[in-house]
Amino acid sequence: MKRELNAERQRAQRYPEKRNERAGTRRKLGLTTPDLVLLSLVAERPMHGYQANLELERREIRDWANLSRPQVYYSLEKLARAGLIRPSETDEPATGPERSTFATTAKGRAALANALEQEEWTTQRDHSPFLTWVALSWQARPGVFEKQLERRREFLETETAREKETLDSILKEVGHPHHEAVWMVSLMIEQFETERKWLKRVGQEMKLRAPAKNPEYAGGEL
Repeated sequence: MKRELNAERQRAQRYPEKRNERAGTRRKLGLTTPDLVLLSLVAERPMHGYQANLELERREIRDWANLSRPQVYYSLEKLARAGLIRPSETDEPATGPERSTFATTAKGRAALANALEQEEWTTQRDHSPFLTWVALSWQARPGVFEKQLERRREFLETETAREKETLDSILKEVGHPHHEAVWMVSLMIEQFETERKWLKRVGQEMKLRAPAKNPEYAGGEL
């Protein structure tokens, strides 16, 4: 294992320009997360914007990526201008008005692969509105803290049940548990269940809530 890590380190040191080239690809093309989602979807099979919207809704896109319906069409046009996708002929009939059907190009597949190698995917934290509320909750009126915790608990119960139904449908579709969609939804379920346990503990400790005993504040002169 050490030998493999040393070899990888030596390769990184010997060819730093390769890593920099990949890191710059996404920035150079200005690819956003919605762009990459669309690029990946069209890589599965050629489709037009209306089909892409339907498929993303079926996959419950808003649970795992911030992508609206208008962004789908904007991203398709942007990817086409950049040469990452191209109009494609297909025998599949369009649902609704005639629409341009797109397929990925070699340049597009390379750009997607390069973007997926970036470290930023694994080193960022979400800014949870609920965590922001927890930080500010000491200024809430009496009784609000308990009420909000109960609302959060009910929300998590509903979302957990919904994700479990989604997981069942995914397992039926893919036919095995070793699939990225299964892993992704399983992670969301475990995160919800962990937070539900945390909420229960906070509810039990609520009567012990108290301000900081040794508060410190940043100094500095205006």
